[in-house]
Amino acid sequence: MDDEKYMRLALQEANKALMQGEIPIGAVIVSHGQVIGRGHNMTERLQDVTAHAEMQAITAAATYLGGKYLKECTLYVTVEPCIMCAGAIGWSQISRVVYGCQDVKRGYQTYAPRALHPKCQLTQGVLQDECKSMIQQFFVNKRP
Repeated sequence: MDDEKYMRLALQEANKALMQGEIPIGAVIVSHGQVIGRGHNMTERLQDVTAHAEMQAITAAATYLGGKYLKECTLYVTVEPCIMCAGAIGWSQISRVVYGCQDVKRGYQTYAPRALHPKCQLTQGVLQDECKSMIQQFFVNKRP
């Protein structure tokens, strides 16, 4: 299934973040079967609290398309977006969001469940166990 294929690419991005000592969250944006944006957390490296995986992927996709709106695009992200990223996803008018595992502490659905564009479709739980395992293991290792 394509959702699993692209989520595996997002997991590869999350692994890049992990190798750089970042919280392992990765994202890819797909348009008509083509990856047009990739990103992983870079908040430590860039010393920028806004340098989340989704933000990096949105910027890359907008640059690729030459415009700020990402209609007819799907964002794949390993962990449920935070409210900041959900706002950016909403403003960019991404048509579909697919995420791996929930973020019960900081996920947008807890704080701002209507942040995405009203026409945005949401799919949850794709490769959930793999996504959840990666993020949980990071924090177990970080906070022994």
